[in-house]
Amino acid sequence: MATIKHLSSKNSNYAAAESYLTFQHNEYTGLPILDEKGRPKLRDSYLLDTLECGESSFAMACLIANRKYGKNGGREDVKTHHYIVSFDPKDAVENGLTMEKAQALGLQFCKDNFPGHPAIVCTHPDGHNSAGNIHVHIVIGSLRVRTVERQPFMDKPCDWEAGKKHRCTSAMLRHLRVAVMEMCEQADLNQINLLEAQGDHVSEREYWAQRRGQRRLDHANAKLAAEGQQPTQTVYQTELDKLRKQIYSVLNKTTTFEEFSALLMQEHGIAVKESRGRLSYCPPGRTKFITAKKLSKKLEKEQVLTALSQNIQLAAIIQPSSEKKPDKIRKLVDIQANVAAGKGIGYERWAKKFNLKRWSQTLILLQEKGLTSEDALHQRIAELQTQHDDALAVVKDLDARMVSLKELRGHLVVYRQYKPLAQKLQTVRNPAKFKEQHRAEFAVYETACAYFKANGLRTLPDLKKLDAEYQTLSSEKNGFYTRYKKAQIELRELRTAQQNVEAFFRKEERSHAVPQQEVK
Repeated sequence: MATIKHLSSKNSNYAAAESYLTFQHNEYTGLPILDEKGRPKLRDSYLLDTLECGESSFAMACLIANRKYGKNGGREDVKTHHYIVSFDPKDAVENGLTMEKAQALGLQFCKDNFPGHPAIVCTHPDGHNSAGNIHVHIVIGSLRVRTVERQPFMDKPCDWEAGKKHRCTSAMLRHLRVAVMEMCEQADLNQINLLEAQGDHVSEREYWAQRRGQRRLDHANAKLAAEGQQPTQTVYQTELDKLRKQIYSVLNKTTTFEEFSALLMQEHGIAVKESRGRLSYCPPGRTKFITAKKLSKKLEKEQVLTALSQNIQLAAIIQPSSEKKPDKIRKLVDIQANVAAGKGIGYERWAKKFNLKRWSQTLILLQEKGLTSEDALHQRIAELQTQHDDALAVVKDLDARMVSLKELRGHLVVYRQYKPLAQKLQTVRNPAKFKEQHRAEFAVYETACAYFKANGLRTLPDLKKLDAEYQTLSSEKNGFYTRYKKAQIELRELRTAQQNVEAFFRKEERSHAVPQQEVK
């Protein structure tokens, strides 16, 4: 999936932008990394081109434009805009994306969307997170150096006239997201709908707070390891990430919104409120609520209610037993090994009682199931393993079919929703303007059409039949999942019992063996 991010800079040193793209910099401090002679180190790999700069460098082209039009002289003036287009790491393996192809896409993207601005287009093979995501940096001077032809996404004369500054408005960002989606579709690259939030929302500020916190934690753990101590925490969590996990933990075990909000307050002191159909959360120690949009798409009202309804269905399938559950069968303790390792006589007394209780539970279990012989036990374990594997395979197959149906349903809903818009396009006076006004809608509509064509769907299925089929698959999956869990639990118990039997008879053999040094 390709994403686009925007940053603006008020730094009057235009050469700093090119320096950042070509030399190695500390990702936390932003300072250049120097070699043994005190000189900046070049990046291992990058591709760089400039646009609208003529024979001058990017920095000189921006300074000439500023002097010509008498702008960008104040400290508060935005001097450059920095856009980063990051591609899916899987594109390099699955779709043949190379740095050269990404650079070509970036150059064309810059020409189409930032015409008339001096620009640097630079491609790097990887990002800060070392995920292998090829990404393109596009840095443009904020001042346009020539008048360009008006494009459909340009609203005002300042968007195409020379001497005017680039405006990064919400409408412009929306246009750029759609442009990235269209670019990836044409290049056969992985892409998601950038107009809708996907999963957890991690802002730039939170991302770097997590990176800095993880770095401090790694240094502290390294000191503890050098001192022979075991670290208690290895992964750093931001406050927002802790909040997300606390809400998820409650959401996964509740079935009504009232229970969800009450348990959040009871277990974690988190208040939740609904305002104008939107949810927001307030952790302890804060007075201002945090909207669900800033936390995660999954914590918005519609997704929360969907999760609660799914919990109700799951609870109806797996009913908790009213009878008191017996203790789980546990493994016997190797007393001799632990005593040899330095455990005291008190531990030995406790371990003998513990083993006696676990051994009696093992015998009761095997007698109840009629597995008093070794062959019968092995045969039952093999049968359960087969049942477990078969049920799991069916669950995975049904789950894949449900995911496919859900994807088809999503495209079908989008197609039906925007088909009247596509039909209206044929009758309007100015089709180009109309299409630009509804560019995002046409983008997802065309994606749905492409999906139908790729899957050979000439006749679209009925939505109600799809929902009925999905429900049938869901019920079937729940049935096989119940069999899978039942076989898994019994298999775990019998394997533990088998280990206990083997450990017990090994102990008996050791106790009856005569030590060689005692033979006279």
